[in-house]
Parts: sequence; C-alpha cells; structure tokens
Amino acid sequence: MMASSSGNSSGSTQLQNSGSEEDLQHVMDQRKRKRMLSNRESARRSRMRKQKHLDDLMAQVAQLRKENNEILSSINITNQRYLTVEADNSILRAQAMELSHRYQSLNDILNYMNTSNGVFETEDLPVTVDPFMNPMNYLYLNQPIIASVDMFPY
Repeated sequence: MMASSSGNSSGSTQLQNSGSEEDLQHVMDQRKRKRMLSNRESARRSRMRKQKHLDDLMAQVAQLRKENNEILSSINITNQRYLTVEADNSILRAQAMELSHRYQSLNDILNYMNTSNGVFETEDLPVTVDPFMNPMNYLYLNQPIIASVDMFPY
C-alpha cells in the first residue's frame, strides 16, 4: 500500500506541478498580452504624435506660403510705384529743362530790350532759326510744355 500511496503522492505532485506550470504559462501569456496591448497603444500614440506634427508642419507651410505671396505682392506694388515715380521724374526733368531754356530766352529778350532802349527796329533784330530766340514771337509763351515718359532712358 505504500507503493500506491507514494505513487499517489507523486501523482498529485505532478498534478500540482502541471497546475503550477499551467498557471505560470497563463500568467506569462497574460503579461505578454498586456505588453502587446501596451506596445500597440504606445505605437498608436506615436502615430498620433507624428500625424499632429505633420499637420502642424503643413499648416506652417501654408502660412509661410501665404506670407510669401503677400510679400511678393507688396514688392510688385512697390516696384510699380517706383516705375511710376521714375516716369514722373523723367517728365519733370524734361519740363524743367524746357522751362530753363524758356527762362534763358526771356532773359536774352529782356537784355536785348534793355540795351536797345526799348526801341524795336526789325532790321536790327538778329535773324535766328530758334523761335524762342525771336523776340517778336510771343506765341510760344502760351504753349503747353509737352514731355513723355519715353523721352529719357533713366
């Protein structure tokens, strides 16, 4: 009987060992599943962070492109204004030169009149091709000053 009792005790020990191995395997499987779930959750959070970072970068790119377009538009407007001012300056320079020539002609006429004592004698007047230098030609005094942007290359 002893043999049977020792067989029973070794059998129950085997049952206990196999039970504890199964429990151990069960605990290890639970830990493995828990670790896998934790890793999946961590990977999901990582993907979400990457997506948010990508979305932020895309928004930043859009904002920078918008600002760049605004700056380019501002530069174009400024260049257009500069060209307009340059054209106006060219016209003003041409008008200033023409007025300077007229002023010099008028001074020449006044000097001639002062030296001839206000007497106009047509045979004493110099013959000039330039109508500005002819003291008898006063029609030019009421003529408009005409100049265009294309007169000067600067």
